[in-house]
Amino acid sequence: MRLDAAILEAFPSASRAFVKEAVSSGAILVNGRAVSKGLKLSGSETIFIKELLEKSDNLVLPEEGKDIKPVYADDFLLAFDKPCNMPVQPLSCRETGTLMNAVVSSYPECRKLVERDGNGNAKNQLMAGALHRIDADTSGLVIVSRTQEAFDFLRRQFTEQSVVKTYLALVEGNVEDEGVIEGDLIHDPTVPFCRMVDLKTSRIHPSLIAKAKPLHAVTAYKPINRWRVENEDLTLLEVTIKTGVTHQIRAQLSSRRMHIVNDTLYGAFAVEGLSGHRLHSLAAEFVHPGTNERVKISTPMPTWAKIES
Repeated sequence: MRLDAAILEAFPSASRAFVKEAVSSGAILVNGRAVSKGLKLSGSETIFIKELLEKSDNLVLPEEGKDIKPVYADDFLLAFDKPCNMPVQPLSCRETGTLMNAVVSSYPECRKLVERDGNGNAKNQLMAGALHRIDADTSGLVIVSRTQEAFDFLRRQFTEQSVVKTYLALVEGNVEDEGVIEGDLIHDPTVPFCRMVDLKTSRIHPSLIAKAKPLHAVTAYKPINRWRVENEDLTLLEVTIKTGVTHQIRAQLSSRRMHIVNDTLYGAFAVEGLSGHRLHSLAAEFVHPGTNERVKISTPMPTWAKIES
């Protein structure tokens, strides 16, 4: 039997990912030595386990000291204006520094809320009630549930694409007309990090595209203000989406040569001294879980959206 299979058989409350983490970190030793998770056991070994997390441990760590206050709160949900350069949720139960670490510190009822799969099984315990994600460099609205019932009710609306999300994007150049961008996006398989490209216009080899999973996205935009700053034209766009594909707005705007300011991943010029890109989640409209009425929750406009000259 493989080492990881033997440990899971003895401790079914753990997970394959936690066993892998414990073995690779040296928290599990076989006959006093660090080994690989795929080691074949003969049955005579002594296995020493210093630490092994269980599924019930896979929760967001509360982190005090973060000045995160809701812009909206009731008995069913919360809404936060997430600052730029902060992830929404941790990728592991040991990670801190995210919005949800701060939220569960002030609102502990959110900590045990989970995203469920179609069979009702927990598939993401680190959402902690967060109903959607925005990029770490994107600022603005993040909606969080306070009960499991509210989470399930609202999450269905995001899945069914009935939630209308409004963003502000400051882009390079002078955009005169409004429009709608619709198409399929795929993860660029030629780079080791996350970058989305348009399925039809990308120059990726067809053999790689065949393995990609296309994700349909629709982005509507309209210019609401224009400036000229230090001989550079800038346009403030109001962007509306119902789909929620990773990097959707950034990728689709850049495909039309509307590059979000300082979004170098998608072709914008780097701005010296500027941290993050100029994209803000402004508002969301949905059916409230308590009243069954349609509501719209907004955040304040960021300072960069009020440029005068």
